[in-house]
This record gives sequence, C-alpha cells and structure tokens, in this order.
Amino acid sequence: MSRPSRRIGLIVPSSNTTMETEIPELLRRHEAEHGTGFTFHSSRARLHNVDAESLAKMVDDSARCAAEVGDAEVDVLAYACLVAVMAQGVGAHVGIEDRLRGALAGGASASAPMVSSAGALVRTLDALGLRKVAVVAPYMPDLTKLVVGYIEHAGVTVADSISLSVPDNCAVGRLDPADLPGHVSRLDIGDVDGIVLSACVQMPSLPAVQQVQDSTGLPVITAATATTREILLALGLPTEIPGAGAALGASIGAGAAR
Repeated sequence: MSRPSRRIGLIVPSSNTTMETEIPELLRRHEAEHGTGFTFHSSRARLHNVDAESLAKMVDDSARCAAEVGDAEVDVLAYACLVAVMAQGVGAHVGIEDRLRGALAGGASASAPMVSSAGALVRTLDALGLRKVAVVAPYMPDLTKLVVGYIEHAGVTVADSISLSVPDNCAVGRLDPADLPGHVSRLDIGDVDGIVLSACVQMPSLPAVQQVQDSTGLPVITAATATTREILLALGLPTEIPGAGAALGASIGAGAAR
C-alpha cells in the first residue's frame, strides 16, 4: 500500500513564481528516493517591489495567510519569503514563526510545525558548521547589506557578496540560473567554507546548486534547499535528496573538510 501524502503549506509573496516550482521539484526527488508523497497548498500575500515598505506590509499580512492555508489541515507550514522576515530586524524569524504558530491555534492545523526561509537559512548554516560564507543575492545593495547583517548576527561571517540589483520581484523570478556559476566566479571564495548561492526564495537556483558545489568543492545551499530541509526535519523524514547541494545531504567533496 502507498503511504499517505504529506500536506505542505506555503505562504508566498503574490509575485513569487519560484518556491512553488523548486520546493515541489525537490520533494518529487525525495519521493522517488524515499517513497513519501507530498501535496502543496499555498496562500499569497501581496508583493510587487522588493523594498522595505512593501516587505513590511507582506509580513503584516502573513497571519491571514497562515490561517487560510491552515484550513487545509497541512502537516507543516513554511513562510517562504526570506528578505521580508530579515527586513524586520536581526533575529526576527523567531518572533514571526511564533506569531504564525499562534495564527494556527484552534484551527485544523493547530499542531502543524512552522518554519520560515529566514530561520531555515541561518539554522542550516549552523547545522552544517559553516562559519564563513560568500553570498549571491538578487536585491538592491541596501537590502543585500541587510541580509548580510542578519546572517552575521547569527554568527556567520560573510566574506563577500554580490547584489544583482533587481528591484522587481517578477523580474527576479525570470533570472537565469545558468548565470549563477558566472556570478560565483566573481566572488572571493578563497577563504570561505560555504556558498549561499541564492539568498532569496524567488531567484531560481536549483539547476545550478550541485554544479557550483561540484566545481568549487564547497558546500552550497540556497534559501529553497534550506527551507526544504526544514520541512523534512519538521515532518521527521530523511533529508537526503540527490543533486541538491549540501543542505540536502549531497556530497560536498573537498570542501567538507575545510
């Protein structure tokens, strides 16, 4: 008999076109490897431009989204907007995750674990023992600086970063992941022990994750792979997915010993 599917709840920006592509693709690979099936259920909060005011409004709307998607009796809920949380101040993921758990209280998904992409990224860096990283981000430089500060507040040094300076969120979703190896080639990675290839849930990166990890010999994670890892951990499922970089147990070669 087949195992029952796990219901994955997602809160995403209204203009996001990537998280409902990359997370399902990762979990399809997981199903092929481990057998557990998944279904996906989303609620959307309005976001067009990636600026501080728009991000704050989206965070304010997230409790409504949590309550709505919770009606689907999901098994786990993921708040899939990294920079919206980080823009609220260092360590903000802790309070926001607690607030969204509260939004589920008394509902059909009251016991569902809650994760956020912001929290998942910093917790995954910690779990992998990565203490000095380089970062690729699609944001304008001021927002990239904010993300760097958030990561560093969590105890990880950001040795170098690249801002692609794309303010429109739909345009971020159209960026070509085939360009990511070229962006990495412009980073100073001589003294880092890992790479955050996409510090954004909207910037497509999955096709390049394993390629960059293999070519650099360094552990590579993204907002999407870190979020997927925490979804699996919350469900008590194995976190190994082939070809998806270090967050999901793929071989990290020479970089693992650094």
